[in-house]
Amino acid sequence: MKRLMTLALGGLMLAGSPLDAADPDAGRKLAGMCRTCHGIDGYARVPIAPHIGGEPQDYLETQLMAFKTGAREHEMMTVVAAGLSAEQIADVAAWYAAQTVVATLPDGTSPDAAPQACVSCHGTDGIATFAGAPNLAGETNIYIETQLKAFRIGKRAHDIMSPIAEGMTDAEMREVADWYAAVSLEISGPAD
Repeated sequence: MKRLMTLALGGLMLAGSPLDAADPDAGRKLAGMCRTCHGIDGYARVPIAPHIGGEPQDYLETQLMAFKTGAREHEMMTVVAAGLSAEQIADVAAWYAAQTVVATLPDGTSPDAAPQACVSCHGTDGIATFAGAPNLAGETNIYIETQLKAFRIGKRAHDIMSPIAEGMTDAEMREVADWYAAVSLEISGPAD
């Protein structure tokens, strides 16, 4: 099962919105500082970093602003985001959002076996079904499980994810993490 997600920003945004002002080409230049962990195309190079290519631009901007303001903390990302202006954050988010992602379930896998608590936001194949949720396709199981535990203990807070994670056992978290980690992910686009 394959699903292709491309972001067509033109026509979907109102004139004068922050997304219209974003410059993906300027964002590509800024992405040079992101490439060690996230890759120039957004395919993570280290297992503790998420894939960010093809993520919704709003989601990327929100997360970068959270790191910048201290609403979300990470030893590396807090430092990186603190040095970016709002315009630079919009630009780098536009660059990564311009990537195309293709997610493929493993052969013989039934979509019906997907974690039901997750599919309404993150999709059966790990491609988010709305802009406020991240893609989970192809993330390492260690990354997904770590984030679920962060929501459960309050290190990360989210109106939807925190209560869901609080009700999950470690075994359920591993099952969710293993499901999305098994999905094959390809990222391509302007970087190619």
